[in-house]
Amino acid sequence: MLGAVYGDIIGSWYEAYATKDYNFPFNSKSKFTDDTVMTTAVCKAILENDSDITKNQLKKRGFEYAVRYKQYYSYFPYAGYGMMFAKWAEDKSRMKIQRSYGNGGAMRAVPIGYAYNSEKQILLQAEASCYYTHNCKEAIKGTQAVAMAVFLARNGENKNNIRKYITKKFRYDLDYTIDDIKPAYSFGSETEYSVPPSIVAFLESHDYESAVRNAVSLGGDADTMACVTGGIAEAFYKDIPEDIKNFCWLKIDYTIKSVALEFCHKYNIKYN
Repeated sequence: MLGAVYGDIIGSWYEAYATKDYNFPFNSKSKFTDDTVMTTAVCKAILENDSDITKNQLKKRGFEYAVRYKQYYSYFPYAGYGMMFAKWAEDKSRMKIQRSYGNGGAMRAVPIGYAYNSEKQILLQAEASCYYTHNCKEAIKGTQAVAMAVFLARNGENKNNIRKYITKKFRYDLDYTIDDIKPAYSFGSETEYSVPPSIVAFLESHDYESAVRNAVSLGGDADTMACVTGGIAEAFYKDIPEDIKNFCWLKIDYTIKSVALEFCHKYNIKYN
């Protein structure tokens, strides 16, 4: 799960200052963003209730996720949220359903892939996590794809099988390389535009760092894409280089650290 947070931090500088250089430097001004905050909110919602749900319980479970989104937004209101989400989070009068097709659901989906142990539950929980903020077919699909990629990776599936599953289940075209799309790729926060390349960035990697570098060097929505890629890569490689841990750890607020470590401890995720 911290692989997602570290990816967000590393990519944060390059969201504003896009790069196509795979060997980009880690910038000292990098920081955690809304990706990390909302990933933490998902962790908190799961820690409080990780029971299985049925299709009929989507709205109720969605409400539990949404309450935590608003709570953590209030803790970190300047973390770089989109205007649509910020307006929703600040509305204290009601819990409105939004139909955003942005990648905000996918960016926070990594913990779901760790906490649940069946395809059915992961797909339901991912859908529930989108119920109030990203109640849109494409956003739900991307959120489910990220969560399932993490689930498959942590359970030892090879990359070929992960690619086949995501392609068949979600109808994503993953049959290209980073070099194929890098020249023309640019910023875009739509789920359908940013999630498949984030998965390809992982599939083309050989370790955690190369996965994150692949994602950032596309020159797109760097923090979110590195967050997604980093979360999948950690689940697959089971290891993050010490220099990355050292670079990122001191940049994380204690409130976030405490939830992250509790989550890692409960779901047996290596973090030392």
